[in-house]
Amino acid sequence: MLSGLISYALLAALATALLIAAATDLRRREIDNWLNLAIALAAPLYWLSAGMDWVAVLFQIGLAGLTFVIACTLFALRQMGGGDVKLLSALALWFVPGSFLQVIVIMGVIGGAASIAMAVFNMQRIPGESVRNALSTLCAALWVLGACALIYPAATGRPLVNADDLLPVAEALPAGWPLLVAASAVLAIFLAGMMHIFRRQRGAIAIPYGVAISAAGLWVLARSTIPLPLTDLMRG
Repeated sequence: MLSGLISYALLAALATALLIAAATDLRRREIDNWLNLAIALAAPLYWLSAGMDWVAVLFQIGLAGLTFVIACTLFALRQMGGGDVKLLSALALWFVPGSFLQVIVIMGVIGGAASIAMAVFNMQRIPGESVRNALSTLCAALWVLGACALIYPAATGRPLVNADDLLPVAEALPAGWPLLVAASAVLAIFLAGMMHIFRRQRGAIAIPYGVAISAAGLWVLARSTIPLPLTDLMRG
């Protein structure tokens, strides 16, 4: 029972740390080193309380090392901040591979949606381009809605729409060349709108990826990383 209580206390501490990381990233566009270090150093305590064997521990360390190498590559390409690299690597010490993959997917989708939304607000508005600006805003909104549609099944494990409900829609669509032409036209309009967004940027955008990492970690933490049901904990 004591080990179960310690596990829950450590997971609660991790959730608190992720909330702090999200808040500081929003406010200062950085995540404190002490916070990332605390998350990493608390992981061995969680391993002990959860009863992980040495093989599982080595696997977690290897996962964190691989995450750090990949994240450092993204940092070198200026796609991630240094604090984001450290936070994501520290989180890899806490999540089993399946759960960590969920974190990565949800983080990527949230980060991508946030970057497009912020890019729209960062656009330089040029007189005479009101139609293009409206089209670009619509394309960005569709991108964000698409991201939400991807996040839902990734976060809940349930499909957004039942496959049977899509059959009437599929039957109503034209077949063959008309469908291909229509899809190509929609894709061309969407790409034109997205290109206009990035052509009209006033400058570089500081994407708060720490918020995306924290949100993904909190969601997966709530769903799949708690090792024991409360009923088992109370039984000891």
